[in-house]
Amino acid sequence: MSNGDVSQGRRRFLIGATSVVGGVGVVGAAVPFVASWNPSAKAEAAGAPVTVNIDKIEPGQQITVEWRGKPVWIIRRTPEMLENIEKLSPRLKDPESTATSQQPEYISGATRSLKPEFIVLVGICTHLGCVPTYRPEVAPADLGDEWLGGLFCPCHGSKFDLSGRVFSGQPAPLNLEVPPYRYDSDPTMTVGLDPRERDAETSELGR
Repeated sequence: MSNGDVSQGRRRFLIGATSVVGGVGVVGAAVPFVASWNPSAKAEAAGAPVTVNIDKIEPGQQITVEWRGKPVWIIRRTPEMLENIEKLSPRLKDPESTATSQQPEYISGATRSLKPEFIVLVGICTHLGCVPTYRPEVAPADLGDEWLGGLFCPCHGSKFDLSGRVFSGQPAPLNLEVPPYRYDSDPTMTVGLDPRERDAETSELGR
């Protein structure tokens, strides 16, 4: 693959796109509600935080927002997905996410999230920068009987679980990146802000 192909792959995503899981009953209505929370294009280019209403994300559904010019995925994992994540650790290159460059210090464990239900990931493969696809189905014909749902990079075949952890023996050297994010309230999340910043703001207001 040429560098031009890789660059093209970086741009191959849709803001507010949704992925529907067969049999989960997902309603694909996320585009308008995600877009309504996006900052202006000028603010995005400057790396402004992006606030998203996550209340309408159905179990098993993935949405995409843009932050700092990158696709950021928010996936609402089902209980079955979370159970499968725990089973996969022996098959992963870095199951404990020891590469600290790939997630904030307040993110740890197999779920790699502030709340187990929601995973937030930068949707760029750590191999050569292509955009993986969301493949939540179990044991599809093209990925084999041992596939329990995850993310698959079509450029060079790297496979990741639903926490963005790369499988052993894959071209990708690192787990997918978890960006800084925080919960502002039950229905909203802000990508690009640290939860400790909110704590500091609350403390300041209390003085």
